Amino acid sequence: MTAASPPYGRILLKLSGEALGQAGSPLDPAGVSRLARELGAALQAGVQVALVVGGGNIFRGARSVDGLVDRVTGDQMGMLATVINALALQAALAREGFPARVMTAFAVGAFCEVFDRGRALRHLEEGRLVVFAAGTGNPFFTTDSAAALRAAEIGAKLMLKATKVDGVYDADPVTHPQARRFERLSFDEAIARGLGVMDTTALVLCRDNGIPVRVFNLFQPGALLAAARGEPVGTLVDSGS
Repeated sequence: MTAASPPYGRILLKLSGEALGQAGSPLDPAGVSRLARELGAALQAGVQVALVVGGGNIFRGARSVDGLVDRVTGDQMGMLATVINALALQAALAREGFPARVMTAFAVGAFCEVFDRGRALRHLEEGRLVVFAAGTGNPFFTTDSAAALRAAEIGAKLMLKATKVDGVYDADPVTHPQARRFERLSFDEAIARGLGVMDTTALVLCRDNGIPVRVFNLFQPGALLAAARGEPVGTLVDSGS
C-alpha cells in the first residue's frame, strides 16, 4: 500500500430508500445526483465501492397495504422497490460519468444482472460501482442484513451506514437535545444496549466477519468521501480493542 492509498480498499455503503426521496416524492433528482457525485468522488479516490439500497421511499412491505397482502408478498414487493432505486442510482452515476452495475438477488429481467460473487468482484476491480438490490431475495430479512451479507461475500473492509444524523447516540438526538454521541462502540455493546445501529442479525454478521461499521450523516457534504477515506466521521462500531 502506498501513502496515497485509501485505508479501506473496498467498502460497502448501506443506503435507505428514504435517502433518495424528498418532501413526499419517492425520488428527488437533485438529491440522487448529489449522491452520485459523492459516490463518484470515492471511486476517483481509489476506493472500490459497492452499495445496498432499500426501498422504503416506494414501498415499506405489508404494513403499507395492511389487509391486502401477507408479510411474504409484502416483502417481495419491497424487494422490487429496491430494484427501482438501484436503477435510478445507476442512471444518475452514468449521467455523472461513473460506470455502475445493478445486481439483484433474483432474476428480474435483462436490464439487471443476477448476483454472482465472481462477477461482482470483477466489476469492482475494474472500477465499476456495484449496486446490490432485492435484499437477500428472501422475506423476513432486512436490507441491513442484506448489506452485511454482501459485505462479507465481497470481502469489504468497511461498511458505511448512511443516516440522517452524525453517528450513534445514547438517545434520540431529535427529542433529547442532551443525548451523547459515541465516537466508537463495540458490536457487543451496540447489541446489548439496543442502540438501533442496525438489526441484530446484521451486526452479528459484521462482527463475526471482522467488518467494522461506520455510521455517518449522508446529508453532510463531503462526509461520504471522508468516511470512505477512513477519516473519523460519525461513529465507528467494531470489535473493540
